[in-house]
Amino acid sequence: MAVMTLIDALRQGMDEEMARDPRVFITGEDVGPRGGVFRATQGLHEKYGSARVVDSPLAELSIVAIGIGAALADLRPICEIQFADFIHPAFNQIVNEAAKFYYRSNGQWRVPMVIRTPYGGGIAGGLYHSQSIEAFFTHVPGLKVVVPSTPKDAKGLLKSAVRDPNPVLFLEPKKGYRAIKGDVPDGDYTVPIGPARIAREGRDLSVFAYGMMAHYATMAADKLAREAGIDAEVIDLRTLLPVDKGAILASVKKTGKALIVYEDNRTMGYGAEIAAVLADDGFELLDAPIRRLTGLDVPAVPFSHPMQEYFMPNPDKIAAAIRELADY
Repeated sequence: MAVMTLIDALRQGMDEEMARDPRVFITGEDVGPRGGVFRATQGLHEKYGSARVVDSPLAELSIVAIGIGAALADLRPICEIQFADFIHPAFNQIVNEAAKFYYRSNGQWRVPMVIRTPYGGGIAGGLYHSQSIEAFFTHVPGLKVVVPSTPKDAKGLLKSAVRDPNPVLFLEPKKGYRAIKGDVPDGDYTVPIGPARIAREGRDLSVFAYGMMAHYATMAADKLAREAGIDAEVIDLRTLLPVDKGAILASVKKTGKALIVYEDNRTMGYGAEIAAVLADDGFELLDAPIRRLTGLDVPAVPFSHPMQEYFMPNPDKIAAAIRELADY
C-alpha cells in the first residue's frame, strides 16, 4: 500500500494503462508538457511522447470526436475535458454518437473510450468552472458514468474504464484532488464499474452520496457516531450509471431511513433517481420520508467564498441533516 492523493492515483492509473497497452493515448487541452491544468497528466508526455499524450486545440467537440474515431479504429483514447463546464459543445458527440454506436450497429461497433473531466465546486471557480453535469449524462443509455471518492477507487475504476469496450464518462471531484488521501494497493488491480461501496457500515439510517459528498458524508457520520451515538451507514454510489439498486435497497432494508446528498442543483438532480428507486422498490422498507441535501437551485456555484460555502453541502450540513432524520 502507498498513501496517495486522488490526483496522484489517477495519474498512476493512466501511467500503468499506457505502459500495459500501447493503444492507450491521452488527448485534451494542455495535457502535454504542462501536464494539464490540475497536473493530472504531469510527466506522461515526457515518458510517452507527443504521439501518445496529445495537446488538442481549445475545441471540446473535436477532442471527443477524435476520441470516437480513434476508438472505432481500435485505439483506447482517454479524452480530458479541462472542466466539466466545457463539455457541452461535445454533447452531441457523446450522446448521439459515442453512446449509440453499439446499439445502432447491432453490436458490430464499439467505442472503447474514456472521457475524464473534473466537476463540482469548492475551488472558487465561479460560474464556468464549478458545474455538476452528472444529471445530463446519466439519462443516456449506452454510457457508463463513474465518480470516485477515494484514491483506491479512482485508480481502480479508471483502469476498468480504459479496459471497458464502450464509452465511460469519468467524473472527478476537483475539490478532492489533493484534499482526499488514502491507501492505494501496489501492483495492477481494477475496481469493477457498477457496484456501490459501503463506505461506512451503520444501523440507524442510510446516506447515499458520491464524489466529494461521499467523502464528506463519511466524515459527518464518523463525527456523529463519536459525539451523539448516531450510527449512519454511508453508501458511496461510485457508479451513477448503471445504478446499483441492490446496494441501495439492501442498505435501507437494514436502516429504514434514507438521506441522499449531492452538490448539484436540487431540482431534477441525480439524487431524484435514487429517491425513485426507493419509492418504487423500497417503499415498505422505509420508516421515514426520503430526504435530500443538495446544492441550491441557482444557475451555478458562486465565486465568492462565503456564498460558495452557503451553496455547497459540507460535513456540518450533512451531520445536521443526519441528526434531523435520525430523530424522525
